[in-house]
Amino acid sequence: MSIKQHLIDPELCIRCYTCENTCTVGAITHGDDNVVVDASLCNHCMDCIAPCPTGSIDHWHWVEKPHSVEDQHGWFELPEAGPELAAEPVADAADEAGDPAIAALLDSAHQGGGGRAVAPASAAKPRVNQFNLAKPLVARVQGNRRLTDAGDDMDVHHVILDLGDAEMERLEGQCVGVVVPGDASPGEAHVPRLYSLSSPRDGERAGHNNISLTVKREPDGICSNYLCDLEVGESVKLTGPFGATFLMPEDPEARVVMICTGTGSAPFRGFTMHRERAGGGSTPMWLFFGARSPEALPYFGPLQKVPDTLLSKRFAYSRVPGQSKCYVQDQLRTEAGAMGELLADARTHIYLCGHKAMEAGVDEALADIARTQGLDWSELKSRLRAEGRYQVETW
Repeated sequence: MSIKQHLIDPELCIRCYTCENTCTVGAITHGDDNVVVDASLCNHCMDCIAPCPTGSIDHWHWVEKPHSVEDQHGWFELPEAGPELAAEPVADAADEAGDPAIAALLDSAHQGGGGRAVAPASAAKPRVNQFNLAKPLVARVQGNRRLTDAGDDMDVHHVILDLGDAEMERLEGQCVGVVVPGDASPGEAHVPRLYSLSSPRDGERAGHNNISLTVKREPDGICSNYLCDLEVGESVKLTGPFGATFLMPEDPEARVVMICTGTGSAPFRGFTMHRERAGGGSTPMWLFFGARSPEALPYFGPLQKVPDTLLSKRFAYSRVPGQSKCYVQDQLRTEAGAMGELLADARTHIYLCGHKAMEAGVDEALADIARTQGLDWSELKSRLRAEGRYQVETW
């Protein structure tokens, strides 16, 4: 008799360990390489589904014998699902759990409108998990400077890391894990923290084997304080890279819309630098960037120097004295005409990155704009997602 086994796709998984922290029965664990599900412990409660940012966890295979934890740790990709999977809806596991809302979520995901992300069709093929906890990449700090105004309580740093002779193939939009020295508790190492690359594939400096990270210091952030306090010459252990979907299209005709807040600008810095080094595109990229004030906006100075022919910039400030609050969704509405044309264009790719709180406002604004073009945003978003043209990375 076959059973339905819950599995995690190692190619899509970005090793954020959110699912492991969510699982209340200890069925999800991680090793040096992969995050895995123990079939003997998993009770199909579905609590881990919604928090997953990539949809890597949305996989169930019918098997005669469950894949062991040991086998899963050795995977580089999911094995092919058996033919039985196509004959039975994936949402059945949620139905058995008695949660119609989760069942609807899963059904939507597997119809192309929900949690499972797809890379843009023209994106370069990414490599993932080249370096792991057992064999991390040891980089050295080349630079560490504060990006935000010294008088602002938003402390954001630009950290440049030299990879030496290590061959880490990476793409814009991917992330790396940072291993904090020491133990979280006696005998238990810190779980790596993920940071998006803010540099393009050919290096922070073109043709050099280095990368950059954009790091916001959090008062109780173990890793953020570690990174912000690093000095030139110190070593840092890295894992990854991770991420197989939040990638930029290689097609120079692609029209790219980037919506972000705070350090969510990191991958878009890499996008912009790569396109600039590649000679630009047929049309400008769009950037909608939200922050509390110009002083709290990372890369504000350098962004002013990027020509409008490459990057059309719209800033939204929510806490400038004497001014009304403005958020990224407000700027989207200000550009409703241009955005409406972009939504109707089959070459358009939309990216959201930053604080999760912005998602609802952006979604509502795009729905209103789509309506002006006679488009149903719910249907359009599902299609964009299925085609790899709508990417979301929020926390």
